[in-house]
Amino acid sequence: MPPSRVFLSPPDVSDVERNALLAAFDSGWIAPVGPELAAFETDISKAIGVQHVVALSSGTAALHLALKELGIGMGDRVYCSTLTFVASANAIRYCGAEPVFIDSDAKSWCMDPNLLADQLARDAERGQLPKAVEVVDIYGQCADYQTISNLCQRYEIPLIEDASEALGATHEMGAAGSFGEAAVLSFNGNKMITTSGGGAFLTNNADLAERVRFLSTQAREPVREYLHREVGYNYRLSNVLAALGRAQLGRLEGFIARRREIFERYQAELSILPGVGFMPEAEWGRSNRWLTCVTLEKDAPCGRDQIIDALEAENIEARPVWRPMHQQPAFSGSQAVLNGVSDGLFAQGLCLPSGSSLNDDDQSRVIDVVQSCFMPA
Repeated sequence: MPPSRVFLSPPDVSDVERNALLAAFDSGWIAPVGPELAAFETDISKAIGVQHVVALSSGTAALHLALKELGIGMGDRVYCSTLTFVASANAIRYCGAEPVFIDSDAKSWCMDPNLLADQLARDAERGQLPKAVEVVDIYGQCADYQTISNLCQRYEIPLIEDASEALGATHEMGAAGSFGEAAVLSFNGNKMITTSGGGAFLTNNADLAERVRFLSTQAREPVREYLHREVGYNYRLSNVLAALGRAQLGRLEGFIARRREIFERYQAELSILPGVGFMPEAEWGRSNRWLTCVTLEKDAPCGRDQIIDALEAENIEARPVWRPMHQQPAFSGSQAVLNGVSDGLFAQGLCLPSGSSLNDDDQSRVIDVVQSCFMPA
C-alpha cells in the first residue's frame, strides 16, 4: 500500500469549524447574506486594522472590483508584480487594461521598489503614468511599503495590495491587508485560513467599500422591485462559508506559529546541504511563512525538477516557485521591467509541504527525500 499523500498546503480544519458550520446551518441563515457574514467582516476589520471589509466569493473577485472602482478601464496600464499567481494579472485584463510587470528584489521576492521608481520616472517623463500599482505580498511576506507607498503618493497613483497569500503577516507600518487605497485577501483552500473558496476586499474608504458591496450583489438598487441601473456581479460570500471563516480566523495565530515552526525545521535540516537556500525574511516585518520556499544554486548537486520528481515518487506534493507572469503565454507581448530575479527564482526554486496540519513524521518524510537527492548515486 502506498504511503499517504502529503499535500502542499491543505485546509487545517477541526471540530471548531464543523461546529461553526452546523450552528450556521441550524440558524436557518443558509441564504447568502446573514449575521455570520457581517460578523466575519467585522472580525477581519479588527484583526487587520482597516475600517471596511466586504467578504466576497474569491480574492480574484475582490481584485476585479478594486481595479474597477479605482477607475481602471479599457486601454489603461497597471503596474503589477511579475512573481505571482495568475489571478493578480487576470483581474487587470478583466477590466480591459494592460499589465506592466515589475520584477522582484532579492531580499523580499516582492516588487522591487528601485525598478518601480525608475519605471515611474520614465513614464512620468513621457506623460504615460499607470492608472494603478498592484503589489503582491508574495508567499506571505509584505512588500517594502515604506518606499512603495511614498512613490505612489508622489505620483498620485492608487496602490492596490494583493495580500492573498499574506493574512497574518506584518510590516513595521501595519498588517498585511492594510496598505493602499484597497487591499484583497484570499480564503482559497490552500491559504492561511479558508472558507472553502472566498476572499475579501479591504479599504479605509467608506464610499469605495459601499460601491464594492453594491456591485457584488448584482448592483441591485435598494427598492422594492428588482431594479438595476448598471451591470453588477454575483460576487458575495455566503453566510454559511463566513461561519467557517470566523472559526478559522480565530485560529490564525496558531496556524502562523506552526507554519513558521515547519519552516525553521526545514531550514535547520536542509540548509546544510550544498547549494540550498531559503526565502529570506525582510527586515521590515514578519512573514506568515505561508509556503516554505527552497532555492538551489546553479551548481547544486541536484535541480528543482529532480527534487520534485523524487518527492512525487513518495506521494509528496511539491511545486516550483511561481512562473513569472512575463513568462506566461497568456500575457505574451505585455511590457515587463526585469532584473532577472524572478526568472532565477522560478528556475531554481521550489515549495515544500508547509500546511499547519503537517505532522512531524510527514515532515521527516519530506526531509529524508530531499536529503537523498544530494547523496552520491
